[in-house]
Amino acid sequence: MSKALPYQTQVEIFHRFQAAEAEPKGELEHVNAYTLVLAVALSAQATDVGVNKATRGLFAVADTPEKMLELGEEGVIAHIKTIGLYRNKAKNVIKLSRILVEDYGGEVPSSRAALESLPGVGRKTANVVLNMWWGHPAQAVDTHIFRVGNRTRLAPGKDVVAVERAIEDNVPAEFQRHAHHWLILHGRYTCVARKPKCPACLIRDLCPFEEKTQE
Repeated sequence: MSKALPYQTQVEIFHRFQAAEAEPKGELEHVNAYTLVLAVALSAQATDVGVNKATRGLFAVADTPEKMLELGEEGVIAHIKTIGLYRNKAKNVIKLSRILVEDYGGEVPSSRAALESLPGVGRKTANVVLNMWWGHPAQAVDTHIFRVGNRTRLAPGKDVVAVERAIEDNVPAEFQRHAHHWLILHGRYTCVARKPKCPACLIRDLCPFEEKTQE
């Protein structure tokens, strides 16, 4: 596995990301910690755009676990049936909501272990919530971050857990809070999978990716 970029190169890259967008934000719409957990869980094998379109109506009528339980599984399905795996996801939404009401007083827990114990919530979802809602320097690695981490050697790793660890170990501490948002947005809009937009890349001169595109 390739070694990570030198520390000073990492610093320069993240300074550039920071200069371009000092406060990067996630693109999933939410109004509180509960709706954030649901939005991220629903985004598995779905696009943020598609999830936002489905959840606007859902969260308008049910933005707490208590309201979601009143809506019921069929009510959830009616709102999210445009999302992949909607039936299983609706079941998890209701199960998750019931656990929050019965075990956590209707509040979303702020520990990774507790979050990961909820139906439909894995490590990635837990890390997104910890980062976006509580400001923890948690790194949620998706396909975009995995690709960017390895292409740029900012955080090389053979699987998502290895890339998560590489970000924690190699990215300068001052950039840990927003690292995953900068990387995911870079992967989503510039360092795309099939034909990366290298000419428009703000870190092109620092990136060791050998197959840079010319147009």
